[in-house]
Amino acid sequence: MSFRAPKGTNDLIAQDAWGYLNICKQAAEIFFRYGYQPIQTPTFESLDAFVRGIGSATDVIGKEMFYVNSATSLEKLIAGVELKADERLALRPEMTAGVARAVLERGVVVADGPLVKLHYAGSMFRHERPQKGRLREFHQIGAECIGSAEPTADAEVIMMFIHFFESLGLPKERFTLLLNSMGDEHCRPAYREQVKQYVLDHAGQLCEDCLRRADTNPLRAFDCKNPNCQSIMAEAPVITDALCPECADHYAEVKRLLDKAGITYVEDPYLVRGLDYYTRTVFELQSDDGQGAQNALGGGGRYDRLLQEFGDKSIPGLGFAIGCERLLMALESRGLKAVMPSVQVYLAAASDDARPTVFLLADELRRNAFSVEIDHQSRSLKSQLKSADRLGAEYLVAIGSDELSCGVATLRSLREDFSVEFGLADAVQNLCIIMQKNKC
Repeated sequence: MSFRAPKGTNDLIAQDAWGYLNICKQAAEIFFRYGYQPIQTPTFESLDAFVRGIGSATDVIGKEMFYVNSATSLEKLIAGVELKADERLALRPEMTAGVARAVLERGVVVADGPLVKLHYAGSMFRHERPQKGRLREFHQIGAECIGSAEPTADAEVIMMFIHFFESLGLPKERFTLLLNSMGDEHCRPAYREQVKQYVLDHAGQLCEDCLRRADTNPLRAFDCKNPNCQSIMAEAPVITDALCPECADHYAEVKRLLDKAGITYVEDPYLVRGLDYYTRTVFELQSDDGQGAQNALGGGGRYDRLLQEFGDKSIPGLGFAIGCERLLMALESRGLKAVMPSVQVYLAAASDDARPTVFLLADELRRNAFSVEIDHQSRSLKSQLKSADRLGAEYLVAIGSDELSCGVATLRSLREDFSVEFGLADAVQNLCIIMQKNKC
């Protein structure tokens, strides 16, 4: 019987895993410069947390959730017994709702309290049709800034977002930062009604999903991937014409700050993002590297009413998430794939009596910060040399009976014309000195 990975999932092995770990490490370093601390939340949460945070009218809740059931809860469902709130669980489709729950539950944020900045990386889950750049288990890097309603917070988050992409070497001219404001609870309801009426007026030209969204979330019609729907919605009313004075001033100040910081952006009045909790500023980074419909590498926005859904106080916030799979595709297309570090030293045993010495020397070198590989399969010296070459080792040391009897061995570079003899009595100290000199 053969086993395969579940549909819409992927294995990250060696180079692929290294690429993911590399961008996570780079994100942590960049975000730390802006004062962001790490957060990890459970992979599954109460279903109600996602419904309350993301919105029941979104496709994420309506179509894409993975539910988590124990054997006991499954038996209850089969028997028609309603589950308790703490039994209704789901794998996280995004991270912000879980962060909101965590910081309120743990008392990390309070109304009128200090600013809280957090960043994360991990797996998310959505039951979508798998395709290139879109998996059912996917990985995101993100950040959340909680406690400020000021435009400066919006601008700083966007600047950090762009700084991260630039730090990976991605050329700015091949990417577009889209920017918009979605208004707030004072001006967006009237705009939603305008869009709803526009959708109904063009019912004969739009797809069933867009018509369904007219009653639940008409703004989601702007996200439809149907080319015909996109052309129809391109003539719909724009929210920037409907912003209240406060939202218009906030949006203008965000743009002014980005302009002063030299951040290039394109205003897109139809950018709405996919989740109900967004208010005011929203943004998205798109690539023109031929990724088709999956060209959005990441995005985010402000969510000033989200935490109020989890508590009794209105605490403003904003953040973003970056799709790791799409980012890695973009890096690879630009020749920026992270290179795994090679083995520094391959210690080969040229005789059986040398294997204990090789084994212990490898451990001492590793404890002195060197990456070392040895043979664990009783292979011949010739096979060990092939392994050293396959691993791309920088140096080779072969120790046999003769070396043991003389108390010396030779370190040979596998990349340059370099070799030197060293004493086995103080092998670690000697090798450290030799390799350090050679690098200089």
